[in-house]
Order: sequence, then structure tokens, then C-alpha cells
Amino acid sequence: MILEKVINRIVIQSEYKDFVDKYIENILTEFKGKIHSIYMCGSIPKGTAKPFKSDADFTIVCVNPKDIDYERLSKIKDRLLEEYPVLTKIDTTICSIDDVLSKPNEWGFWVKIICVCIYGHDVGEKVPPINISPEFILDLNTETKEEVDRIHRLLSNASDNTMKTRYIKGYSKRLIRALYSLVLEDTGVWQDDIIKMKNAILNYCEIDSALVDYLYACYLDSNNVLVEEFLGIADEVYSYFENALNAMAASRTSFD
Repeated sequence: MILEKVINRIVIQSEYKDFVDKYIENILTEFKGKIHSIYMCGSIPKGTAKPFKSDADFTIVCVNPKDIDYERLSKIKDRLLEEYPVLTKIDTTICSIDDVLSKPNEWGFWVKIICVCIYGHDVGEKVPPINISPEFILDLNTETKEEVDRIHRLLSNASDNTMKTRYIKGYSKRLIRALYSLVLEDTGVWQDDIIKMKNAILNYCEIDSALVDYLYACYLDSNNVLVEEFLGIADEVYSYFENALNAMAASRTSFD
């Protein structure tokens, strides 16, 4: 079964068009000649963004990611957030053309399936069709442990309430996304709608439904969540996910 693109056409609402144009203009000016292409994912290119609730998610593809200085990038972000308060935050992921083409089940999946090109030539078109398989699911989760460990540390050490709520929301979404990847062979599609992800997990995963409902509730409202309780449940969920992934890897090895 071949994965289809999440966003088939770009439908940016009028209140975000000026911001998107300004972001592209700022990036191209600041990193002149260094940018191959720019992509978006999430609610803004889908046309479902909600003012003062939605964030902006960009991906920059270039020859060498080291050419993109994060401090300069951060200044652009801060300027634009001040100018466009309808946005909650701006995230920018950076990867190389080689990342996309040499890792089709990781960066290739991200650019080809999740993102849409808003500037330059879409390198995702050069990525071969992606077949849903245990190999793909394992490759897709190559960096999941590293990402989960990182956000676990950040949340454990956060003292600011704003950052705590942001990390809890992000951590919840990351775990739900990881669990959803386990049921791709059942659903046949990649969802970026979190409630559809949650429902598919409940339908196809043997995990305790209360754990999934807790994560979803934390994603929706992370303001009054107790960090220690959340981390305990997050660890339990990740343990389930890791065991399922290991079983998938062992099963694949036995067929090789």
C-alpha cells in the first residue's frame, strides 16, 4: 500500500497569506543563495488555521544545513511573531537535499508526504513512492527515542509554566504520533488530524485506552497538568511503543 500526500493542494486563508509571503521573503534575503526550497505543513496550508490558536510549521531544504544560522533564523521568527500576533509560534525544520533523497523513509517521508512546497522546486517529487511496511515504520521511528528523551529532559528541567505547558502539549502529540505509526498497516493513510490518530490507535492498538485518552486530554489542555504524573504516564506509553517496535523488528528479522 502506497502512502498518499497529506495535503493535496494549498489553501492558505487570507489572514495568513501576507505572513507566509513575508516569511519566504525574509528567509531568502537573510540566507541569499543558500535555500533550495521551502515547505509548510499543518493547518495553515490546509486552510484550517485558527487565529491566535494555530502555529506555523516550515521546513527549509538546502544543500548544507550549516549554512542556516539558527540565531539569525530566530530573529526572523521573533520579528514576524511581533508583526503577526495571530500566530502562537513559528517552527522551522532544516534538512539537506541529500537527507531527503538518501533517507526516503525518514526525511523523504516528511517532505513528500507531510509537507507542501511553497517556494522552489519540490524535492519530494524525486522521492520514490513510499510503501507502508514494517521496514518503513521502523525507519520512520529511527529518531523517536532521541526526540522523546530530549523533550523528557526539557520538561523535567522546566521551571517556567509557559514552557511546561508547551512541552507537555508537544510531548503528548509526539507520543500519539509514534503510536499512530504502529497502526499504519491497518489504516493505510498518514493522518495529521490528532483526533483521527487517537481514534485509530484506540481501534487497532492493544494499549490501555485510558493512557491514550490522558495524552489526548493533555494535548488539548496542558495548563493544569501535573508534570510528575504526566512524565510517569508518558514513560508507560513509550514503554508500550518501544516493546511494539522491538516486536516488529524481531518479526521482520525472522522473515529475512
